[in-house]
Amino acid sequence: MRRRGGKGTGTVFYDRRRGRWVAQLTVGYDRTTGLPRKITRVCSTRKEAEAWRVEQAARLHKGLLGSPEAITVREWASRWLEGKAQEVRPRTLDLYLQDLGHAIPSLKDPKAPDPFGSLRLQAVQPSHIRGVLEGLKKRYSLRTVRAVRQRLHQVFEEALALEIIARNPVAPVKVRAPKGEGQEKAARALEPHEVAAFLKALDHHKDPRTALALRLCLACGLRRGEVLGLKWEDLDIEAGTLTVHRAWTENGKGLLLTAPKTAKSRRTVPIPHQTLQRVKAYREMWLSQGFSPEELRDKWLFPSLEDEARPIHPHSLNKALERIRKSLGLPRFRLHDLRHTYGSFLLANGAPVELVSERMGHANPNITLAVYRHLLEEERRGWVLDPEDVAGPRGEA
Repeated sequence: MRRRGGKGTGTVFYDRRRGRWVAQLTVGYDRTTGLPRKITRVCSTRKEAEAWRVEQAARLHKGLLGSPEAITVREWASRWLEGKAQEVRPRTLDLYLQDLGHAIPSLKDPKAPDPFGSLRLQAVQPSHIRGVLEGLKKRYSLRTVRAVRQRLHQVFEEALALEIIARNPVAPVKVRAPKGEGQEKAARALEPHEVAAFLKALDHHKDPRTALALRLCLACGLRRGEVLGLKWEDLDIEAGTLTVHRAWTENGKGLLLTAPKTAKSRRTVPIPHQTLQRVKAYREMWLSQGFSPEELRDKWLFPSLEDEARPIHPHSLNKALERIRKSLGLPRFRLHDLRHTYGSFLLANGAPVELVSERMGHANPNITLAVYRHLLEEERRGWVLDPEDVAGPRGEA
């Protein structure tokens, strides 16, 4: 008979299917079945997996690591966030914490009353999830509640994958709009007349930095952080292109310079002719202030006037956009809608989805298809083949 390993025993092995190293540690036994309860970590290297196993074994020995049957929702969510910190950008992690903090307030403030976060992970039922989300509906927008639901689903899905829980209690719970209310507005593309008015206003805007930054978001499909992450060395004025190498993001405490959002976000984008002329004029403005081309090369394209080591603050772009929009009397749109307009115009003018995905810096074309599905469906409806047109004119019988 094979002898059962005791509590605190663990193993490290290579999972060929995943192509990753896996560390496991026994932290207790099921009171009903007697089967071992384990925690698992998937790692890139054997060294990393072994280090994690040793660390968790030490925590278990000191009583710092609860067994799966005792772990609470808050503790598990905290571990999930710790894992995500190795996978996502700081700004994304901050958004995850913000979403989960609405449902589990003790994640942000350990002293906050948190009946849901105090529940044992295995005790959570769909009714608990529904209660949390219904309560949030009274205080937050539908968009926020749906984001919270999505994040909770991810947290419990990982517990399910690791066999800590038998089912995901979030899966059957949906967030629906109250009766009589429509869906929240999604990203919208500006109409041609709105684009014309907006571009004209940019040419008369008092701050040439924010004016050109907003124009590049629209003309090149850049994200806010990407346009602020541009340096002069990223522009090839002769070739008429710019290359995205970095992005500025907010992490709740300030600005942080990071790599672009995805590997595909590192891209070279053509600068349209009229926008390129504005770029050249903008460069001449800086050269006229005494900077040499060599001095400009390593500087931010849109520097802060208070601290040249940093670009203008992201909120400055949002505020400038809103001021211009109001002055023109245009319907509300967000800075990200400038990027959405770029993608929409490319598709509307016949650009292949693969090219649009590449220009937008999407991780893959499937994301482009999901974002612009409505536009593509409208385009498909226009493709009608009449057999009479194929046959050509016919003589009378």
